[in-house]
Amino acid sequence: QVQLVESGGGLVQAGGSLRLSCAASSRTFIMFNMAWFRQAPGKEREFVAAVSWRDGATYYAESVKDRVTISRDDAKNTVYLQMNNLKPEDTDVYYCAARTYYSTSYSTSQYNYWGQGTQVTVSS
Repeated sequence: QVQLVESGGGLVQAGGSLRLSCAASSRTFIMFNMAWFRQAPGKEREFVAAVSWRDGATYYAESVKDRVTISRDDAKNTVYLQMNNLKPEDTDVYYCAARTYYSTSYSTSQYNYWGQGTQVTVSS
């Protein structure tokens, strides 16, 4: 069983920055495709960003691609989401996810493991 633990969420003013972290318990982290999703109350969970284990390629949702960066440190079994120029509409619970298959995905159903989520609140 793989455990994912997110951290780094909090309250920030519009225009500010946050860096989310997700630490994985598995020794095979290096072979996981990793992603971040977010979800607001009453809404579906939506894709934010993903990073491939094969070549480090990154993928972003159009709504955030100019403001966020996903990265991974395989030595630390950790994936990060750097978020800049935050907007009130970025207020959500952010979830880390791991996919143990060959490729990345934008779909929540394709990820095997999930963290518990970390709240990000952006005030105007």
